[in-house]
Amino acid sequence: MTSRFLVGVGVLAAVGGTLCGTAAAQQLGQILQHAQERRAKPPANPNMSRIRTPGDYRFSFVHDGITREYLVHVPASYRGAPTPMLVALHGGGGDADFQADDSKYRLISKSDAAGFIAVFPNGYSRFSSGILATWNAGACCGKAQENNVDDVGFLREVIQRVERQAKIDRNRVFMTGMSNGGLMSWRMACEASDLIRGIAPVEGTDNTLHCTPSRPVPVIEFHSLDDDHIPLNGGKGVSALTDTNFASVPATQAKWVQLNGAQPQSNRVLTVAGAHCDLHTRKPGGAPVELCLTDSGGHSWPGGGAQQGRKQPSMAISANDLMWSFFSSL
Repeated sequence: MTSRFLVGVGVLAAVGGTLCGTAAAQQLGQILQHAQERRAKPPANPNMSRIRTPGDYRFSFVHDGITREYLVHVPASYRGAPTPMLVALHGGGGDADFQADDSKYRLISKSDAAGFIAVFPNGYSRFSSGILATWNAGACCGKAQENNVDDVGFLREVIQRVERQAKIDRNRVFMTGMSNGGLMSWRMACEASDLIRGIAPVEGTDNTLHCTPSRPVPVIEFHSLDDDHIPLNGGKGVSALTDTNFASVPATQAKWVQLNGAQPQSNRVLTVAGAHCDLHTRKPGGAPVELCLTDSGGHSWPGGGAQQGRKQPSMAISANDLMWSFFSSL
């Protein structure tokens, strides 16, 4: 799948952000350099057609009066047996095609290697093409949040549709997301824990307004020490394109250790040059909470490819490998 990511002079108004200093202006310039990555997209199938064979599929449906899209990648190993599903949410100002671009996030390759079905929903966009989309993650982000778009309902419907289209193991439906998409995965854990088995937010903290999960949701979170969009210790990122006062990583971890009934003390479970992971094991009836920190990489996907408008990601760890190992252990 190739990206149709597009930016222009109206990018800030479209995502509902505000330039925050010289660093953000420089980032916008970097994004503009990649406008040539836009590709024409094939039409989406408005019918909930059955998925019987491996391949790439594009579907659309109307939710809450808005036409929304989602992409599905079915690995070559799929033969119709119950299969795990990973729902991957793009960052703010991106789209489903951008998140499905294997040169950036390598989730298609991981789907093929691990044998899970990858689903890429598109956030709320004011444009019919779906570009410059955002997610209503609670206290953030963009027009999705400003217009109180029902993204929880949309994502619930995406999951339920794919479960009817393909043979999905309903006990192994997981979610990940980048930045605003990571924020949205926390909200889904809060409000759709009946569908979501575990989440893996990347560079996105919990900025939900309310959180009452019906059951514990295992979490593995990824963040960079030098993230200048969503700072480790919270607040407004100096390079962010939004004025959001983000929750910190420590506060997010403490919140979910309590919600999940995990052990208050963590254990160091991985140490490599440039990164480490700490795990709060679950108590009886609870769920684990893990945090993987990279020393560098900024606001990017660890182990991914070149990130548009961002630093080169840390290659100390692979978020894809670690999240799938975590999910597979549940």
